[in-house]
Amino acid sequence: MLPESSAANKATAYEAATAFLGEWGPFQRRVFFLLSLSVVPIGLTAFSIVFLADTPDHRCALPAHLNLSAAWRNSSIPLEEDANRDGALVPSKCSRYKVENLLNYSERGLLPGADVNLSNVPKEGCLDGWEFDHSVYTSTIVSEWNLVCDESWKRPLTSSIFFGGVFTGSLISGQLSDRFGRKIVMFATIALQAVSKFIQVFSPSWIVFCALYFIVGMGQVSNYIVAFVLGMEVLGPRTRTLFSTAAVSLFFGVGYMLLPLIAFFITDWRMLLLALMLPSCLCMPLWWFVPESPRWLLSQGRTEEAEAILRNAAEMNNIEPPTVIFSSLQNRVKANEKRPCNICDLLRSPNIRWISITLWVIWNTITIAYFALSLNTANLNGNPYFNCFLSALMEMPAYVLSWVMFRWCSRRLSVFSSLSSGGLFLLIIHLVPAHLAALSITFEMLGKFAVSTAFAVAYAYTAELYPTVLRNTAIGACSTASRIGSIIAPYFIYLRTYSVSLPYILMGSLTAVAGLLSLLLPESFGMPLPDTISHMQQFPG
Repeated sequence: MLPESSAANKATAYEAATAFLGEWGPFQRRVFFLLSLSVVPIGLTAFSIVFLADTPDHRCALPAHLNLSAAWRNSSIPLEEDANRDGALVPSKCSRYKVENLLNYSERGLLPGADVNLSNVPKEGCLDGWEFDHSVYTSTIVSEWNLVCDESWKRPLTSSIFFGGVFTGSLISGQLSDRFGRKIVMFATIALQAVSKFIQVFSPSWIVFCALYFIVGMGQVSNYIVAFVLGMEVLGPRTRTLFSTAAVSLFFGVGYMLLPLIAFFITDWRMLLLALMLPSCLCMPLWWFVPESPRWLLSQGRTEEAEAILRNAAEMNNIEPPTVIFSSLQNRVKANEKRPCNICDLLRSPNIRWISITLWVIWNTITIAYFALSLNTANLNGNPYFNCFLSALMEMPAYVLSWVMFRWCSRRLSVFSSLSSGGLFLLIIHLVPAHLAALSITFEMLGKFAVSTAFAVAYAYTAELYPTVLRNTAIGACSTASRIGSIIAPYFIYLRTYSVSLPYILMGSLTAVAGLLSLLLPESFGMPLPDTISHMQQFPG
């Protein structure tokens, strides 16, 4: 590895060669906003399963031709205690009284409760299907394919399959874009999402829906990662800070907040999917306006193409470019750096190995806390549309704070302060008396606010640490590690059955330890983006 000062000097070569473009001309503004807009459809569909697979109130259906009196038809469902409503008696969702007994009592003119003790009437399952409440949803995949009672395990599995697609996309998208280019992979994944959503609208079964949902998850995370890296590499140092920390996250949040609004007016799951497909289609024409990354082209030895993009950018900014943008000295790439890089390079040398392992642990811990707290928030009582909107709205100030911290503060201290404060808020919860529920919720929301801030900062920090030849692969690997956290996050919530405080103690401890680990990483504040592995900074830890 090169000394830190030498690495900075070599990586500065690209910044110096492209400085004539300026920071915020028409070219940069176009790239900034178009890439940010391409993230909105991801925010729209990332949590769409909340509405697509919500479970409406339901009860066992009775055959329409059944000749029952009104009294017995109204009393055909037994009452059961509902743990979520403090033991209140509610109609059973998975059983009914035996139909043959009900017919017998009805024909004899007996009345339920008065003449017949209902506790002695035998029960049976929902042999004729279910009746679903349509006051909130016209239909969901749960009501269409009866994913309730003995089939209820399919509903959480649907989300797991989506995260399986996200895991796969995280693993392969970086390697594909580092090999074939940022732009082509980005728009291929946008097209993949649009086509998959369209076919999903006509899904004949739950299995087909899940198979397509896997592909949608794979396309979404690939789209997000590649758009993020493309913006980091095309934009200048100051603009990329705003783009990487605030713009991408805020536009994602805008899509997230629009989701409940659209779902409120479109309550049929097939029509909702169709509506969510349209924004992806609208992003396809951006192909003619978003350039390939000149950094990536230069790392592949395609200097003429890189210079052509920069000359077009100069023309758009009304700037006269230099006769030669990249000198022969800057274009010279060592033979071992011309070879295609892959995920194995993240572990090849001790320096990059320890940076990678530390970041994987940090990303995984952040994701555990983020998704566990998000899942816990989703279980709040109330209107599902308002709860979803509130959850999205809460993250917006966190993304603004991440930009402020990234713009003026040390990277290591930004990650450390947000993670350690988040861990502290979560650890305080178990000290709050049980009767102060509002105070516990306040600390939980503060914890999620801090974790959301750390997530946005860590994304941009990771992109600054890795070189151009490996940047997309590295972010994909970190995203893959984080998906392991999202898979195990629900089990942290299930620990509430043993102790209400246990999930918060574990999440708070892990988050605080991850904050300490972040101090071992190199500082990238004020440093240019590295272009090759030899440009990377040393691992202080």
